Amino acid sequence: MDIRRTKIADAIKMTTYDVTVNVKGWVRTKRGNKNVSFIALNDGSTINNIQIVADADKFSDELLKDVTTGACLSVTGTLVKSMGAGQSVEIQASEILIYGKADPNEYPLQKKGHSFEYLREIAHLRPRTNTFGAVFRIRHNMAMAIHSFFHQKGFYYFHTPIITASDCEGAGQMFQVTTKNLYDLKKDESGSIIYDDDFFGKMASLTVSGQLEGELGATALGAIYTFGPTFRAENSNTPRHLAEFWMIEPEMAFYDIKDNMDIAEEFIKYCVKWALDNCMEDLEFLNKMIDKTLIERLKSVIDCEFVRLPYTEGIKILEDAVAKGHKFEFPVFWGCDLASEHERFLVEQHFKRPVILTDYPKEIKAFYMKQNEDGKTVRAMDVLFPTIGEIIGGSEREENYDKLLKRIQELNIPMKDMWWYLDTRKFGSCPHSGFGLGFERLLLFVTGMQNIRDVIPFPRTPKTAEF
Repeated sequence: MDIRRTKIADAIKMTTYDVTVNVKGWVRTKRGNKNVSFIALNDGSTINNIQIVADADKFSDELLKDVTTGACLSVTGTLVKSMGAGQSVEIQASEILIYGKADPNEYPLQKKGHSFEYLREIAHLRPRTNTFGAVFRIRHNMAMAIHSFFHQKGFYYFHTPIITASDCEGAGQMFQVTTKNLYDLKKDESGSIIYDDDFFGKMASLTVSGQLEGELGATALGAIYTFGPTFRAENSNTPRHLAEFWMIEPEMAFYDIKDNMDIAEEFIKYCVKWALDNCMEDLEFLNKMIDKTLIERLKSVIDCEFVRLPYTEGIKILEDAVAKGHKFEFPVFWGCDLASEHERFLVEQHFKRPVILTDYPKEIKAFYMKQNEDGKTVRAMDVLFPTIGEIIGGSEREENYDKLLKRIQELNIPMKDMWWYLDTRKFGSCPHSGFGLGFERLLLFVTGMQNIRDVIPFPRTPKTAEF
């Protein structure tokens, strides 16, 4: 009779023994002697393998020869208590079916340590490793935590466009989307490209943020969040940058900067606690293999209150550190955009807990941030985390039409792209706030991984668009 497949995560937890089960998965290792083979099988449902015991008198040499690392098997047998160390149950195999062989001379994931750099070159296979299985299961759980948090809070999941004609950040580092023949571009007398025959009839790009459209949703539905891919055409080859990454961007009507900071702190603590509650086996593996302080650091974030620190006071702390002999690679002065080393000094050495930095100079922040009465600073807030630096960036938004228009004009942002955004300040404008969390930055913190390319299945970086 057909036996329904049992996931390995469920089989390992079973306490009913001497029952027939079927498991399917990929061989991690095989060892043994001429009498018996011990096969470690994994199906991705857990960090743990299940041991298959295959007695030589039940299976042909021909079949067992093809049970190699990477091969895909269906195994039926009797679930029994394991006498061996490291597992509570094992399966005494009665039937082994090989779905797919893996030639040991060609399969690149043999039982040995592989560098993360090498594994990026075979990103189509790296999810089968213990480390990346753990990372991607945690990635799934963090996505579930995000939806759970905002749903419980009464937010609405709002889908903003991936193709857009507006540049949210005003930085101009956008990937262009076109159907035009790039070998034969139509241009006007001044040499500018004419887009009237392009698909959208105007210049269009991949979004750098869903925030502006998210604000429109907040001023109708009260509180929304976006969660989707965003794109930055920055030539940044660092362990913290991707060209394609995922962003979570809540926007809330009637929230001021303090409300914004409160919910950002609550949100990130919720996500970290979700990981500790739901991903402990994977976290314990990463704590052992990647970062021995990982779980301790995650718990410390939940148990502390974040520091609220004005930018001006933060600069003074950094300048005092320099005066006392601390060396930074980048200079510190009022008006500078803090580098990761400055942010991490405040978090890891000075306060020894997360910091929410507020009231930045308006010159280093985006046009839509609400200006303070001093005329020099804006109601921005960045959440700074250990090992990461900035993990969340947000602000109270400027709701005054005249002030927002003036700022747009000062920065020479084309009005033809901004009319719809300004309309919300003409028709029933309200105080509102929001923030953005880079999903992969959160995953770096939660997994202890050191490179952002290793927390997304298929990283997109300068000169890299494989798979």
